[in-house]
Amino acid sequence: MPAEIIKRENHKIDATGKVLGKLAADIAVLLKGKDKPGYMPNKDTGDFVTVANAKDMKITGKKIEQKKYYHHTGYLGGLKTETLKVMFPGNPAEVLRRAVLGMLPKNRLQAKRIKRLKFE
Repeated sequence: MPAEIIKRENHKIDATGKVLGKLAADIAVLLKGKDKPGYMPNKDTGDFVTVANAKDMKITGKKIEQKKYYHHTGYLGGLKTETLKVMFPGNPAEVLRRAVLGMLPKNRLQAKRIKRLKFE
């Protein structure tokens, strides 16, 4: 039985003036393929998404002061913390990527889906 051919479209999104969470939710839907009539949760039918002007998106509320990002070095006591206020000016694409990653299902398809998210 031949494998199904998946038609993937390219979506280009301009992030200028858009709110971080709503933008991330829209991108997650496109990456999952939920906007397509043949959507199935166990199939990777999502599209490619390219985001332009990530530095110009809006961050609402007190997130700029209170939001923290964590990563661990693997060594004892190696938990590193960085606030959104420090991370956003340096790498706004990473802030959006982490928001989208949190909105994707935590399964085997998550890594494949997030690879289809690109930034200009």
